[in-house]
Amino acid sequence: METRLTTKGQVVIPVAVRNRLGITVGTSLTVEVNDASGEIILKPITRKLIHQMSGRFKGKGLLDELTKERKKEKKSDERR
Repeated sequence: METRLTTKGQVVIPVAVRNRLGITVGTSLTVEVNDASGEIILKPITRKLIHQMSGRFKGKGLLDELTKERKKEKKSDERR
């Protein structure tokens, strides 16, 4: 499947993909970049995903990790 970027930087996700993944109006998506392959990865944040992730990171110091990640992102943005 192919889609195009609009002048506003928006991308339309084809209806077949939205239906397959349960993406509806208001569904949030995470955006990841795989630098090695040059891929942009969109993942819908659905109830199914939340249930799959439930308990996965328990006791792993997520707040500390998030803080470190945000600082790293800010430094990366400042270099650009």
